Amino acid sequence: MPDIQAFRGVRYDLAHVGALSDVIAPPYDVISPELQEELYKRHPANVIRLILNRDEPGDDENAKYDRASRFLRSWQREGVLMEEAAPALYVYHQEFETGGEKFIRKGFMCRVRLEPFGEGKIYPHEETHAAAKADRLKLINACGANLSQIFGLYPDEDNQVQQRLEDAIIEVAPLEAVDHLGVVHRIWPVTDLAVITDVCALIADKPMFVADGHHRYETACNYRAQQGEIDSENPANFVLTMCVGMNDPGMIVLPTHRLFRGMPSMTAEQLIEKIGGCFDAKVAGEGADLAETIWSTIENADRQENLALYTAADERWVTATLNAAGRQRMAEVAATQSGDWQGLGVAILHRLLVETLLGATELPKPKYVHLVEELVDALHGDDSCEFQLAALVMPATLDHIRAISEHGERMPAKSTYFYPKLLSGLVFNRVR
Repeated sequence: MPDIQAFRGVRYDLAHVGALSDVIAPPYDVISPELQEELYKRHPANVIRLILNRDEPGDDENAKYDRASRFLRSWQREGVLMEEAAPALYVYHQEFETGGEKFIRKGFMCRVRLEPFGEGKIYPHEETHAAAKADRLKLINACGANLSQIFGLYPDEDNQVQQRLEDAIIEVAPLEAVDHLGVVHRIWPVTDLAVITDVCALIADKPMFVADGHHRYETACNYRAQQGEIDSENPANFVLTMCVGMNDPGMIVLPTHRLFRGMPSMTAEQLIEKIGGCFDAKVAGEGADLAETIWSTIENADRQENLALYTAADERWVTATLNAAGRQRMAEVAATQSGDWQGLGVAILHRLLVETLLGATELPKPKYVHLVEELVDALHGDDSCEFQLAALVMPATLDHIRAISEHGERMPAKSTYFYPKLLSGLVFNRVR
């Protein structure tokens, strides 16, 4: 594992803000304009004013970042934010429900020494985009702090690391917040030096796989590079990170289904004709509402090679399973990728089916949804005419993330969706 350290976090003083629930927010990249407005109204010190400051009339390109910086400084002066008295690790639990079951995901926040991807034990698994990194770099330059954590996974078959922290908080009351989705978030600062030393020792030899926050991680590396020659313990060398064991019972990876725009209209029979050489495909039924039944079958089979496709032209579903010829074709069209990458459901869907067999290589970005009912709603919605094809696809697993990351590869966009998202506003990490 890379070097992890306790740090003196900056946190909201509840004596000033009241309820922690009023000042937290989801990560900036999942906040809609409607939710942004709601969070602005919820509390004058909501973290939305830092992580996603809104544009105002007359703004220049840097105004919103400067405004975020002023908010941060004024909240510190006024005591809205306080700094931890001693370096701490922050135990972080998320209690949530999905698929009719209740889970608690357990981890801890620390600061992690930065390593350029490919040069150490920190592994990415998704591609990043220059515009998002430029935006986040302006924010970190303005505020001098990590305002949101990245999400790192590490192997720990017996969950020894987390258990050492759990033992330390048994009789301690947490700080608690409930987000807009009803997820309960709890944190406990742990300042006991013996506990911190044990955790650092237990995790020392383990790799870390970035589950979420690739843009923020690479931005932190870019910020570090801007500083030039600095002391090894300078805070710019570190990034705020949530660490979760890969065997934690609350580690849930949800699928990301697709609704494609800009494709030629086709019927189910026409689709089968185009893909039939590489897939065992058949019409499975008619009507968008059949999605739940079809997805249940795919999910229970738990095979990356199973896809379901909806053709809007005749409102029919096609189930498609990659066959031997399809595996051979996939190996040809993705010859530079590993067998693990070639076997991903999202890779099969995009590289083989959409780009190769349907010849759709210059499509607009699909609409991504995580719940089947969201896909059905989109197919029934006012803008349903935008979507010529929809796809149900299995998510990548934690084993896929580890294997593909260790190959030095990046998965196709939206291969994973880790639920629930980590909150912004629980604790900040100074980098300046």
